[in-house]
Amino acid sequence: MKRISLAAVAVILLVAAVAHAEPKVGDVAPEFSLPGTDGKTHKLSELRDKQVVVVAWFPKAKTKGCTAECKSLKADGAKLRNFDVAYFTASVDTPELNKEFATELDLDYPILSDTDKSVAKAYGVLRPDGSVAQRWTYIIGKDGKILAIDKEVKTADHATDIAKKLEELKVAKKK
Repeated sequence: MKRISLAAVAVILLVAAVAHAEPKVGDVAPEFSLPGTDGKTHKLSELRDKQVVVVAWFPKAKTKGCTAECKSLKADGAKLRNFDVAYFTASVDTPELNKEFATELDLDYPILSDTDKSVAKAYGVLRPDGSVAQRWTYIIGKDGKILAIDKEVKTADHATDIAKKLEELKVAKKK
């Protein structure tokens, strides 16, 4: 009887691990449809075959690190706009809080809100306690596959680091 119950527990744990496995480079990126601070709903599927997509997840609006990261993407956004990309930051904060944050920082790109945390879970960025997203950035190819994942984000230099990675990945520049 103990063998059966141990085997059952092992199977349950394996299924749970697979169900919560974060996507890896080369995997098809999980679909998202999230409201942005620009008043639009942004869907990964609508950008497929059109642009590379960058989604920079951050933990909490109006905190020191997240402010530095968002300011970097604004201050050095021209480096990103040289490439044929759509880029966003994203958090599990409410659209209202993210809108207030974006307005305070005068951001020129949308922050996406994942209030039910389903997209954060699908990307594996939700912290184990379920409270906030981890500071990870995904670069998704036009084909919908993940090209790169940055789990070591340096907030003050993030836009420059993303631009370097886009160059390294040979992402097309705008004409």
